[in-house]
Amino acid sequence: MWKTVLRRILIMIPQLLILSLLVFILAKMMPGDPFTGMINPNSDPKEIARLRQEYGLNDPVWVQYTRWLGNMFHGDLGQSYIQKVPVTSLIWDRAVNTFWLSLMTVVLTYLIAIPLGVTAGRHQDEWQDHGVQIFNYITYAVPPFVFYILGIWLFGFTLGWFPISGSVSADVNPGTFAYFWSRFYHLILPSILCALISTTAIVQYLRTGIVDNKVEDYVRTARSKGVPENVVFNKHILRNSLLPIAAFFGNTITGLLSGSMVIESVFSYPGMGKLFLDSIGQRDYTTLTALILLFGVLTLIGNLLSDIIMSIIDPRIRIK
Repeated sequence: MWKTVLRRILIMIPQLLILSLLVFILAKMMPGDPFTGMINPNSDPKEIARLRQEYGLNDPVWVQYTRWLGNMFHGDLGQSYIQKVPVTSLIWDRAVNTFWLSLMTVVLTYLIAIPLGVTAGRHQDEWQDHGVQIFNYITYAVPPFVFYILGIWLFGFTLGWFPISGSVSADVNPGTFAYFWSRFYHLILPSILCALISTTAIVQYLRTGIVDNKVEDYVRTARSKGVPENVVFNKHILRNSLLPIAAFFGNTITGLLSGSMVIESVFSYPGMGKLFLDSIGQRDYTTLTALILLFGVLTLIGNLLSDIIMSIIDPRIRIK
């Protein structure tokens, strides 16, 4: 298995180079530049031209790309044109917020989805199954941003149980218990809402897997030998039904680490998803290209994690 992992990592190197080239070209194809927004009737054209020259925006595209790629290999992602800070530190600050939101969302998603999927599959066509299916249809049909806004209106404005924006209260001192509690308190509502809307695929895959596996020959054989029903379900049916979920578990983790643009925008949560949208609107090329490249790396890592998890759970598909 380790040879397979090493081979996949080596294959990722040319993929990353192609990705970096595409990201850079697409960013350059965007209209305007970081200093376009500074142009107004009172702007000095010479100052704008000086800034473009200072930041190397007048250099040939291939020179800009090689310079950006070389700096990236040295851990220098450049400086944000808008925030005036290094992109590395800017992304790191947002990545910490996104990490905690993602971790809480993933945990809640599987804590909710797996029991619902097991209940629906085990009690096929009974009232438990119908109830889970209704829940699944609602979470699938309602657009996420509508679901989040309704959650803010109900639990934030109407009931006043949770804060509706930010990641921490402004009146607490860092390092104190009140600070950590405030951060956790700000995570509760967005993570619960995001988890509820993210359970649809997991519940459906798990229910379908259980329903299909219940009629397989190996299940009939186990029952004919007198194996207890709980053992048949837990050891044979449920284990094989979890394979589709394990197939995209790695992508689920890395996808959430990339940040949810919708929920972070609705809650004004300072994470990587919101930073990405802000970078597009402000034409902050250095931050934008760094984020897209990071999201691409996370996607490749997610595929690798999924393959590793699948090979651990199901020895039949291990690649020699």
